[in-house]
Amino acid sequence: MLAYIDFRASLIQGDLPDFTCLLGTMVQETYSTHPDIRDACNRAMLFHARTVEADLIEAKRLYAPKAKWEPLDVALFAQAAIQGAFILAKAQQDATAARRTIAHLHQYVASLLQAPAATTSTTSSRRPTALTRRRSA
Repeated sequence: MLAYIDFRASLIQGDLPDFTCLLGTMVQETYSTHPDIRDACNRAMLFHARTVEADLIEAKRLYAPKAKWEPLDVALFAQAAIQGAFILAKAQQDATAARRTIAHLHQYVASLLQAPAATTSTTSSRRPTALTRRRSA
């Protein structure tokens, strides 16, 4: 899961349209005027969140089995944080704003899993685990 977050942060390069999310932009612009587009965006975002949820289920089982949070809720929170990071980058005309927001997301998820926030997939030499591997789906 942490590797997924790191991967999303690594995509923040180039101009704003190069890394921001088309679905997020579409739903922000059309949610009240085009319900079919809104619903399609919701389905796509939920589909993606469910792929992240699968990693969170395994990570929770391994690292925080008694935790009260639900994996889908955390997956949706991650989606919201990433979308919010893109909005901040657009508002500030600065990709660094998005990177900082996603770094906080990384720290938050690491705290849920009782993992050290400084360990990321790019700095760790340990083998990938459910906590750090990114699903290939």
